[in-house]
Amino acid sequence: MKLYFSPFSPYVRKCLVTAHELGLDQRIELLPCAAHPVQRDAKLVADNPLGKIPTFFSDDGLVLFDSRVICEYLNDLGQGSIFPPAGRARWEALTLHSLADGMLDAALLIRYELTARPEALRWADWQAGQMAKIEAAMGALDGQVTALKGRVDIGTLALACALGYLDLRFADMAWRSRHAPLAAWCAEFMQRPSMQASWSL
Repeated sequence: MKLYFSPFSPYVRKCLVTAHELGLDQRIELLPCAAHPVQRDAKLVADNPLGKIPTFFSDDGLVLFDSRVICEYLNDLGQGSIFPPAGRARWEALTLHSLADGMLDAALLIRYELTARPEALRWADWQAGQMAKIEAAMGALDGQVTALKGRVDIGTLALACALGYLDLRFADMAWRSRHAPLAAWCAEFMQRPSMQASWSL
């Protein structure tokens, strides 16, 4: 199996964390690329017309994207329970997964605004609106921490990757000072071997 990646992509990290949890990480070859929202990597576009990472190649010839599809494929391949099979646990995991990905989407839009858009065209209100989504999500999650403890599923894995990305790209946000319950959960979850391994590429 192969995976187009960037070492700091939170979506790639989510796939690698999932693979590690399932014992599949050593079977994935990482392929470097230069994914960019404007200066598209022709090599990547040839396999994924969206030109986005992660893009994944299975051993039997499938080309899969995006991270949600890749993680579910890995869970199926590894016969795991990262995606609960049915019932309330499944819907809770999938909803948290969506919330975490929504936080990442907002964070990446801010990142692109600051790094890919010319300074004269940047829109402060747009950035503030995206940050408000992230803050609202973390505020809601503060009240759910008790229910998250002990859970290892696609929702909690995605959430940890989202919070890790905020630490990486938005350190001045200092979110832990405003969201102590979530910060405590995150500090504990980040000790998982899968989380440690996936950030040391």
